[in-house]
Amino acid sequence: MLQRGLQPDFSPEVIAETERITRAAVASDAAIRDLRGLLWASIDNDDSRDLDQLSVAEPMAAGAVKVFIAIADVDALVAQTSAIDGHASINTTSVYTAAQIFPLLPEKLSTDLTSLGAGQERLAVVMEMVIAVDGTLASSDLYRAVVVNRAKLAYNSVAAWLDGTAAAPAELAAVPGLDEQLRIQDGAAQALKRVRHAHGALRLETQEVRAVFDGGALVELLPDEKNRAKELIEDFMIAANGVTARFLDKKGLPSLRRVLRVPKRWERIVALAAETGERLPVAPDSAALDAFLTRRRQVDPEQFADLSLAVVKLLGSGEYAVEVPGRPTEAHFGLAVRDYTHATAPPRRFPDLITQRLLKAALAGRPAPYSVDELTRLARHCTEQEDNAAKVERQVRKSAAALLLAPRIGARFDAIVTGASEKGTWVRIFGPVAEGRVVRGFQGLDVGEHVRVELIHTDVARGFIDFAAVRARP
Repeated sequence: MLQRGLQPDFSPEVIAETERITRAAVASDAAIRDLRGLLWASIDNDDSRDLDQLSVAEPMAAGAVKVFIAIADVDALVAQTSAIDGHASINTTSVYTAAQIFPLLPEKLSTDLTSLGAGQERLAVVMEMVIAVDGTLASSDLYRAVVVNRAKLAYNSVAAWLDGTAAAPAELAAVPGLDEQLRIQDGAAQALKRVRHAHGALRLETQEVRAVFDGGALVELLPDEKNRAKELIEDFMIAANGVTARFLDKKGLPSLRRVLRVPKRWERIVALAAETGERLPVAPDSAALDAFLTRRRQVDPEQFADLSLAVVKLLGSGEYAVEVPGRPTEAHFGLAVRDYTHATAPPRRFPDLITQRLLKAALAGRPAPYSVDELTRLARHCTEQEDNAAKVERQVRKSAAALLLAPRIGARFDAIVTGASEKGTWVRIFGPVAEGRVVRGFQGLDVGEHVRVELIHTDVARGFIDFAAVRARP
């Protein structure tokens, strides 16, 4: 982290400032609404304590649904010029490694006093959206409110219940009416998703990796796959981020947008499609790409994760850019949306905290708390630090994988090429999930190709995993 310009520890000033904060923020403005009576619930990972969002929904006439998204009001405790804010502005993101989590904010704040924990009254910024029966956004509003989380739910158990493969988790069953409430939310999320995909949003199956420990010892790296509950929250967050971006534009304030530019290696994506007998247009086209991906998922579901991984690598990374009203930025190619920001995770991402401050200024009729020049500098810095954090996470993940693979020198694996440039050629294997460099036999390999590799060297301290290509996979 230090080598990448990230601070692993909080300074004495941050610690002292945190100690002086003794309670959660309370409503001090008559304009803050009281929404404690709604059936708010969180859905997150089983072990998450930094709960940044809640959701609830109400059925309306003609099949419409009103969806409320509550986002933790972090700005209420973290002042813009504070030492805590200074640390957050340097790292810009929480760093999640297999060894340890390095939070953006001190845990007293991120997992307690700003977290939307079960049974806790908390201040929040609420995005209210009316979703028509066809999945289009009929209207939206933003305001501040006091909320209470009625149930802390987990992705996997909620997904199993929604899919009908398991009974309702105890936390859900304990709250009367919450089961029907989540069904309503799921229906609204599915409708939102259909509209996004009709506009060309990409349906990809990327796999995150979860470290598994036994008594403090690392024993496995497993894929952390998507499920219906994760997609429900993802669909709501995408919609809420879009509503936020348009709200700031309507109020005449600049915003920090999240963009994914048109992919530079589109020609390789076209070549991957051609290898399956399909044709993509010469010019980048997200709708055509999504249609191709949908067909491949149906035709060859076993290989779809590999194809998704290759496409993700070729699309490149998202970045932050400033939008000034009247001067539009680029859209988000992967999500097929023009207006998109990051606003839904302020305890974990500094851009979201910046956006929250802009929102609260707009709601109060105050000028933007950041100048356009400041936002431009922050956009560049947040993009760089996000990349640095990803590199740290990847390096530690590689060290973890090298530790697991060290006893298996000489073993052979099926792999997919994830990177190919003058800097080197990389592949990913899936048992355990690990990425390494091909140091022999890499000539001619390109992203998306399948190859058989032999493990020839590991270096745990540096996270090096070296392979030799032995033959192409049939």
